[in-house]
Amino acid sequence: MKVYKGAILTVDSNDSIFTYLVEDKGRIAYVGNELPEQYASYPVENVPALCPAFCDTHQHFASFATFNAGLNCMDARSNKEIISMCRDFVARSKAKLLIAFGASPYSVEEHRLVTREELDSVSDGRPFFMVKYDGHACVVNSALLEKIDDKVKNLRGYHPDTGEMNQEAFFAVSDYITNSVAIPELIRAMKQAAAFEASRGVGMVHTVSGVGFPLNLDITMEKMFGKLLKTGFQIRVFPQSMDTKAATIRRLPRIGGCFQCALDGCFGSQDAAMNEPYANDPNNSGVLYYSDEKVTEFCKKANRLGLQIEMHAIGDRAFDQACRALKAALDDFPREDHRHGIIHACLPTEEGLDICGKYHIQLPMQIAFDNWPQEPASYTSELLGEDRNSRLNPIKTFTDRGCVVSFGSDGPCTTPDPMLWIFKAVNHSNPNESVSVQQALRMSTYNGYWTSFDEKERGSLEVGKYADMCVLSENIYNVPEKELLRVKVQKTLLNGVEQ
Repeated sequence: MKVYKGAILTVDSNDSIFTYLVEDKGRIAYVGNELPEQYASYPVENVPALCPAFCDTHQHFASFATFNAGLNCMDARSNKEIISMCRDFVARSKAKLLIAFGASPYSVEEHRLVTREELDSVSDGRPFFMVKYDGHACVVNSALLEKIDDKVKNLRGYHPDTGEMNQEAFFAVSDYITNSVAIPELIRAMKQAAAFEASRGVGMVHTVSGVGFPLNLDITMEKMFGKLLKTGFQIRVFPQSMDTKAATIRRLPRIGGCFQCALDGCFGSQDAAMNEPYANDPNNSGVLYYSDEKVTEFCKKANRLGLQIEMHAIGDRAFDQACRALKAALDDFPREDHRHGIIHACLPTEEGLDICGKYHIQLPMQIAFDNWPQEPASYTSELLGEDRNSRLNPIKTFTDRGCVVSFGSDGPCTTPDPMLWIFKAVNHSNPNESVSVQQALRMSTYNGYWTSFDEKERGSLEVGKYADMCVLSENIYNVPEKELLRVKVQKTLLNGVEQ
């Protein structure tokens, strides 16, 4: 048993702040302003502030683990720097297959992706797989192209001259890479990733799984990995498949994600599906991967099976498709507490907003995408025009419609960083879409646990719940909005145990 004294930010229904919290056997035994006599003899730890552990509601956990163990180029500001990083990585890596992540044409001075030839110059003849920052495209070197050429040369998105692969070609390359990763190696990387995320204050991740392993082995593996972890770190698996058996045969209550459940591409590859053409290309409106009929059929079947559904939609046309399909499914078979969601939901429409409000569609959003270095506002404005650009990631608009918004990293696209989520939500690039610190903390904690039906056990600091908590360096409710990034996670406790 342990007593904590400080600013206890409960994130309960009233956003109560108390002075004391008592943890006993991994659960919260008491919260309040006066310490009851029965706890007076127990050790007291003074803390600046205590809040619930954070929840990352959209992440590619196995992929994040793989890239977290490899080379991350996201902070590079030139392709010259990226190639230098790759050269150093090749020199120290003994891997037969080299994997890196984070190249962007928008955050480097050359304003283009690295090329196949540039990777060839440093790869020592080994296959090299460089994934673009958005996780929807990659660049391969000649050694890797030779191995996968027959698998991808007839697919959309195949560009052997530069080595860039996107759309269906990218998915095929990803499947090949997935099958090349040794399982023991992946398990080690997943353990390291879970520890890293806990150090950032994350106590639960919602992982979208199913990226090319035979028999969807990675879905089974992530489910078992989550159950076998002894640290208290929680994993909720979404099979990203439109075959409902991927969930039902594993007795998983949810289905969805990206890859097979992605309705469109992304802004970075200019294939997010749009109702109007891109501002910089009047002949391009992006790509819808499926017909309305196919998406609706999937949603109806999954909904009737009692599954929770989530689907990737970035462009407004894809968002509308997701909304209409979920509406059709719930009209076909009404459910009171389904918690279906639309991932990303970057550019909603009035039609879609009305459906989300009426049918209680929840939104696992990526506020870290708001004017991020890999896709800055200067780029998205050029791509979408000023009006559409100003409507990106409208977290307050969704909240005002009564929708539950939660935050996720889309890792490895961004590194899980809940304090950054809070900062960006409070300091949105469109001030009309900014929310309060209390709302931002709720979106980063309670709302995430609610999204996976875990709110009765986790997500707020209330009596009876698991003692999944973060010690913060300051009470974020008292920090000026522009200075929120100075607040650090000093310690994470899961089931009352320091990680």
